[in-house]
Amino acid sequence: MIKRVLLGVLLFGLFSCTSSIKQSNASQNNSEVFIAGAMKNVMWKGALDGTIYLDTISEKEGLFGIGPVRNLRGEILVDDGVSYVSKVALDSTITVSQTFDVAAPFFVYATVNQWNEIHLSSKIKTIRDLENVIEEKRADFDKPFAFKLKGSISSASIHIQNLPEATKVSSPQEAHQGQMNYELKDEEVTIIGFFSTQHKGVFTHHDTHVHLHLMTNDKTKMGHLDDLEMEKMTLYLPTQL
Repeated sequence: MIKRVLLGVLLFGLFSCTSSIKQSNASQNNSEVFIAGAMKNVMWKGALDGTIYLDTISEKEGLFGIGPVRNLRGEILVDDGVSYVSKVALDSTITVSQTFDVAAPFFVYATVNQWNEIHLSSKIKTIRDLENVIEEKRADFDKPFAFKLKGSISSASIHIQNLPEATKVSSPQEAHQGQMNYELKDEEVTIIGFFSTQHKGVFTHHDTHVHLHLMTNDKTKMGHLDDLEMEKMTLYLPTQL
């Protein structure tokens, strides 16, 4: 009798563990968004230190994420498990390195392994156009989600945060001291974005539902995307499982 009870407990534990693993994998494949820190705390409270170290994120396969570097000294873009960090060089040019050895004061990320592919009409040109398209397609997404775009652009404006060392921040104006802006023309690019109607001041600005970082396909330029004129692009939205 005792042996049967022990066997039952063992089997129950085995199936319970298996169920837990399946749920964990389902969550990873379902584009659940995770958020560390908040943009408003950085801009208004001067919370510049790292709230997350990217090398502590355990699941790297299918990982996508964006945010600024700690102390607002660069930008981060994670594309399918590869982390890129852009900074402003002494000659004001852009440097892009590949590393997970970086921290962010706020960061948004998700694991996505399956995507729906949407070829955008040539009439879709701007960030506002893109936001409208996503709004139309988001019936199945009542929570924040990651998305990406690939293709060619006519032009784009990006910036990299480059706050002078030891600067104190208590307003958005102070937070953007030292910011460097760059104009791009006729490039093949990848854009990683996050959409939410509920996270203004957390990972989107007050006047938009999207936060976007752009990187050229040659990986020599990367930054926060401010303005865009698309040429021929494909939009990828996560598949709900």
